[in-house]
Amino acid sequence: MKHTTNNILLGSTGLLMMSVLTGCEAPQEQAKNKFLVIEQQSNGKYIVVEEMPTDGPSRAIIREKDADGRVTERFMNETEMKALAEQEYQKVENGTSETIQENGGNGGMGLAGTILAVAAGSLLGNMIGNALMNNKNFSKNSTASNRSAYSRSAAGKASKKSSARKSFFGGSSKKSTRSSGGFFGG
Repeated sequence: MKHTTNNILLGSTGLLMMSVLTGCEAPQEQAKNKFLVIEQQSNGKYIVVEEMPTDGPSRAIIREKDADGRVTERFMNETEMKALAEQEYQKVENGTSETIQENGGNGGMGLAGTILAVAAGSLLGNMIGNALMNNKNFSKNSTASNRSAYSRSAAGKASKKSSARKSFFGGSSKKSTRSSGGFFGG
């Protein structure tokens, strides 16, 4: 009987460790504050060209071209970003925001729409961010307006995590080696 109790304890400990390790890999990115570089396109619309998570407040550098074609950069702090995101969210509520239109994100969006599309969770809270991402058009337009390497990398990691699970010891769940020796195969 003592041998069975040890096996149960060892199995329970292994399951607990697996759940702790798996929990550490859960994505926590949506609510993180962001540092963005947003660039105006030739059509007057904006896209995100750089995005990085930050421990500090959300902020952005806005690159725009003047009438002579010179690029100017200006800084936007979290308060300004939040104000624009809130204005655009009101348009979402009214159904007039380009972020929820069928082809709203093609070629970029207005500055407020771009900020809302990329940083809704960190600026307005997770509930609003999740609600917006559940909208098919918003999600598509958000992806289209974000051309940063960080966004592409995060999307790639998310799709890889969902397609192949890892076993406790790092092997793929598709491979299975069976041994009759014990917990560690010995």
